Amino acid sequence: MASVYPLLFDPIYKQRIWGGRNLQRLLDKDLPGEGPIGESWELADLPSDESVVATGPEKGRTLHELVERWGRDLLGTAELCQGRFPLLIKFLDAEDVLSVQVHPDKKAAAEMGGDVRPKYEAWYVVEARPGAVIYCGLKSQVTKEMLVAASRDGTVGDLLNKYDAKAGDCFYLPAGTVHALGAGLVIAEPQTPSDVTYRLFDWNRVDPKTGKGRELHLEQGIRVTRLQYTTRDFLREPEALSGLGAARAIRLAVCEAFVIDRFEAWPGTEVPVRGGEMAVWMVLAGTGRLVGRGYDVTLGKGNTVLLPAGLPPGTFRVGQDCMWLRINVPQS
Repeated sequence: MASVYPLLFDPIYKQRIWGGRNLQRLLDKDLPGEGPIGESWELADLPSDESVVATGPEKGRTLHELVERWGRDLLGTAELCQGRFPLLIKFLDAEDVLSVQVHPDKKAAAEMGGDVRPKYEAWYVVEARPGAVIYCGLKSQVTKEMLVAASRDGTVGDLLNKYDAKAGDCFYLPAGTVHALGAGLVIAEPQTPSDVTYRLFDWNRVDPKTGKGRELHLEQGIRVTRLQYTTRDFLREPEALSGLGAARAIRLAVCEAFVIDRFEAWPGTEVPVRGGEMAVWMVLAGTGRLVGRGYDVTLGKGNTVLLPAGLPPGTFRVGQDCMWLRINVPQS
């Protein structure tokens, strides 16, 4: 067995036209420069972006190298996605509304070929300004022909379901769902390892760098759009989890690509870390220490940690009131 330990990675920051600086205020991110940062890629294994280990004996190695070096000690039963780590984990800061977009499912990605990867994702609302909304799915009776016409005349927003968003909400976005993240939201986003996005409409926005609107992908976007999804697909009734001692946990989302649970625990609480299954934790509030044989890692808000499947059993000792998301890949 490899000598595995909890892994922290250097964030990969992405400037976006719709971004802001809220990740610094809210999650203690050390943002570069002064421009609008829309995304912090916490855990990535894409050909164009590979997360780099920040601490410990493997410091400086990429996640992709660890997948090869640690194998099942890292992954457990989780399978790779086209040869890559099966999750892409991000924080998003939507100071302005994002474009209306859609991602391919497995069938569409296979038909399109090349480097097109399927993309399933979820949005957990970390912070929401009053009145913030999420656009998710097309209204009933909307056809693809109506969507094409609306994309061209600027009325796509009228065809989308609109949901009020508040901190603690979780929306699952099946691939093929037309969606847009509204302004005034900070989001934790677990997804499959794909950066394929087809933009259907951008709210007539002009990119200040070019003086032009951003590129749209109508042909591809309409091709991968699926019309069958409804509110019951996007919003799941949270399910309480048991057997966690003093910690409180609820299940927020389940799909073929990932499972998302939210944990809350209070000072002095000790939460068992049993190992045997790979997991990713995104710490949203508070502090604590992961302690076990061969490791002692302090975590705080804004940290994302990868717990390898071969991690020796240990304990998460809560310092300040703590809340975190746990993301697992369903066991095969």
